[in-house]
Amino acid sequence: MRNYAMGVVILGAGRSRRMGRPKLLLPWGKTSVLGHLIEQWDNLEAKQITVVFALRDEAIQGEMQRLRLPAANRICNSAPDRGMFSSVQCAAQWAGWQPGLTHWAVVLGDQPLVRGETLRRLLEFSATRPAMICQPTRGGHGCHPIVLPGAAFLALADSTAPTLKAFLQTRAAGVASFPATDPGLEMDMDRPEDYERALELAVKQELNPGNNPANNSGTKYESR
Repeated sequence: MRNYAMGVVILGAGRSRRMGRPKLLLPWGKTSVLGHLIEQWDNLEAKQITVVFALRDEAIQGEMQRLRLPAANRICNSAPDRGMFSSVQCAAQWAGWQPGLTHWAVVLGDQPLVRGETLRRLLEFSATRPAMICQPTRGGHGCHPIVLPGAAFLALADSTAPTLKAFLQTRAAGVASFPATDPGLEMDMDRPEDYERALELAVKQELNPGNNPANNSGTKYESR
């Protein structure tokens, strides 16, 4: 995709209260959920993959170190209790983005079931509509990840909208819906039972062929 350079924002500053332990650190295949997400976007040739983390969250910082995510690709949210949108805005305000990026994907940290093929098709859809915000939909519902062109992403920095959803509503004319059938788009992991179900589905769908998602062998990935 000529003249299309992707920056990725993985949202990882949540407290995972209902899960009882950090979602991004849960075992997934031969790595963690975070490792899996980084690998997915690395395979899609994203130019810069970042993680937004909460200040003083030593566990997620340790996992980023284990995964060898460059320190230059870590975005600290000093006030994560303000909610998910605060992490999105931290990313939009961040000065560490590489030059030349044209689009940004905002990625939830608890959707490892989204297929790589779905993400690839979303990016192809976005590349044919470079000025549009592109959002996957399933069953009439908007889902994540959301791909934003540069102007829309930068506009997040100073937006007075209370949520990302509200921000998108203010720009409805500039949002293109990407219809998809991937059930992983609607499967968040909020509670332990959600995680167990996700593991079962991952095996059935062969999202991790040859791997047991509960077996974390410590595979590391180098981020671009």
